[in-house]
Amino acid sequence: MLAGVKVSTRGDYACRALLSLALNAEGEPTSVRDIAERTGLPQPYLEQILLALKGAGLVRSKRGVNGGYLLARPPEDILLSQIVSAVDGPIVAGDFGEPHADGACDHEGQCVLLAVWAHVGDHMRKLLDSYRLSDIAEMARGNESWPS
Repeated sequence: MLAGVKVSTRGDYACRALLSLALNAEGEPTSVRDIAERTGLPQPYLEQILLALKGAGLVRSKRGVNGGYLLARPPEDILLSQIVSAVDGPIVAGDFGEPHADGACDHEGQCVLLAVWAHVGDHMRKLLDSYRLSDIAEMARGNESWPS
């Protein structure tokens, strides 16, 4: 990946939380506290992230004594790009605007660079699209090779 193009901490935490749910999927809800303990993530921040993931339809919640969070879909139907987008918005290399829009090309070379940044964002999105949550869970279990 190019230097400076990165997934945010929020995106990483969201992926870690859903990976924890995928690894411990037994059909029962998992409390935020248990997810926080297993992942080492701060519980208050994790609660905010899980709410965003719920809004995106990636997790569902159950209230009550044995309440908590569950994956809303099977792990093979959840892409890393969907998780990151749910908490960070569109996957882009930068928020520089679109070529040929709103005066974006008014300065020397600017339009070329805007096209390059858009291209980089497309590649990052496609790369994240190539990983399913189930793939990552199998890697974590030692059943699949890690990315090289």
